[in-house]
Amino acid sequence: MPADETATKVTIFLSEDDRLHHHGLHEEIMQRAKDFGVIGATVWRAIEGFGQSGRVRTSRFPDASTGLPLIVELIDSPERIEGFLVTVRELAPGSLVTKEQVQVIKISVRTTD
Repeated sequence: MPADETATKVTIFLSEDDRLHHHGLHEEIMQRAKDFGVIGATVWRAIEGFGQSGRVRTSRFPDASTGLPLIVELIDSPERIEGFLVTVRELAPGSLVTKEQVQVIKISVRTTD
């Protein structure tokens, strides 16, 4: 993807408890995104959050820090993201997913002479 171009970013809200077979759902989404050729993906582990249930999950109490929120962010061209959303719908039905247009910029490394 060229620099200084419009791209699409998808954010998928999950939990550490979300599983697919014996692996974390986020791991499967990341692997499939890589296989699909998505240009960039990141998994963020949150320290606190809640969803529709209203149950707060937090890392403040180490003995109760199961199921912390995870955020998977994917970025690529609008066309590639639209194609990959089919996989997201298949793997994570019912998960909150947001999509937004972003501007990609390239920060060049400055060299000193």
